[in-house]
Amino acid sequence: MNELLDKIQALRIQKGWDQTDTPEILAKSIVVEAAELLECYMNEDVDLLAVKSELADVLMYALSLCRDLDLDPVEVVLGKFQNIHDRYPDKP
Repeated sequence: MNELLDKIQALRIQKGWDQTDTPEILAKSIVVEAAELLECYMNEDVDLLAVKSELADVLMYALSLCRDLDLDPVEVVLGKFQNIHDRYPDKP
């Protein structure tokens, strides 16, 4: 995971996005890209390449937000597990 985070950060630095991205901009970008991902499913024929591209955008923005907020994305996701277990009982 750290290697992926480092590669995303290197790309952001190379493009100068690290200077302009704020947590607010990254959060808004996640929403925009998630909407574009949803658009991939509006037609009967789903273009898997388009899905992969939009999903990559969502993930890159989300991981960038984790990095900028000094959050470990693995801990963020694993920390959500308890909340899910509390809210949704296991199926019998």
